[in-house]
Amino acid sequence: MDHPTLRLADLDEEAVLARLLPVLLHDEAPGVPVGPGDDAAVVEAPSGSVVATTDSMVLGVDWRDDWSSPQDVGHKLVVQNVADVAAMGARPTGLLLALSADPDTPVDWVLGLAEGVAAAAHESATPVLGGDLSGAAAGSVVLAMTVLGDLGGRAPVRRSGARVGDVVAVCGTLGRSGAGLRLYLDAELAAAADREAPEAAHRLRSSHRRPHCPWQSGAEAARAGASAMLDVSDGLVRDAGRLARASGVSVDLDGDALRAETHGDLLDVLGADAALREVLGGGEEHALLACFAGASRLPTTGAPWRVVGRVVERSGAPVLLDGVPHEVAGWDHFAG
Repeated sequence: MDHPTLRLADLDEEAVLARLLPVLLHDEAPGVPVGPGDDAAVVEAPSGSVVATTDSMVLGVDWRDDWSSPQDVGHKLVVQNVADVAAMGARPTGLLLALSADPDTPVDWVLGLAEGVAAAAHESATPVLGGDLSGAAAGSVVLAMTVLGDLGGRAPVRRSGARVGDVVAVCGTLGRSGAGLRLYLDAELAAAADREAPEAAHRLRSSHRRPHCPWQSGAEAARAGASAMLDVSDGLVRDAGRLARASGVSVDLDGDALRAETHGDLLDVLGADAALREVLGGGEEHALLACFAGASRLPTTGAPWRVVGRVVERSGAPVLLDGVPHEVAGWDHFAG
């Protein structure tokens, strides 16, 4: 006999938290004198300053339950926030999770979300500090996360510091998450990929559901003297354009270097032209994009950095590809 699904509405808030908190709070939290349980947590700030970022995810906009498990959703939420802290050259020191959900949401889904958050938080050495839980309209699930970070006594690496003559380098992958999204959206492409390159297609879908940020590389880039940095959340060209506009320069991307990024799964599944489009425009990748005084200044430890362009005088277009103005829409929440 099937048992009815336990819903949030079947429990009071204390009972939900009694199930949720042990999943989220299994790690020791050095640097957190006061953790969850009081009205607020207390986090040490050894450098005397705190980096703070927040991001949200909405069911049906940022994920679909027919694609993503709750563990996938929790993982992605942590990564997109930790990436913003890393892009400032900081080390993440704590995260706060807020969940607003339809009371009919299954409790098992919420616990799965907590498992994904806890696993990704552990991977990025970021303790969970607490958060908030509330109800929402029928069919709605809205997540919000705030992540704090510490600069270790260094100045923040901002978008506005790129200088003419700098090299532009990337750490992490490009295009894989966007390609995974295309496989979910395009049934014809997915059928061909699953027939001709099933393992590559599986890896690309996984990259969309669970992107990766080389979070330790942000602080390494800061120590190496990065002049500007951000994470690639909305597509390489869109985010390089943000950096260029903030710095009053143009970024000239190297076509050969970016075509080299398409080798492997992207090329096997999409072909050369479509693979390059994803490298240029695919979002939710969370690689780090940074500028350095020269190739010899790139960090030599941790995840590898690859030169993909250079900073040039502002030429009217913020982003060039081999000297030619280039526009790729990338992701925009309101332009679609």
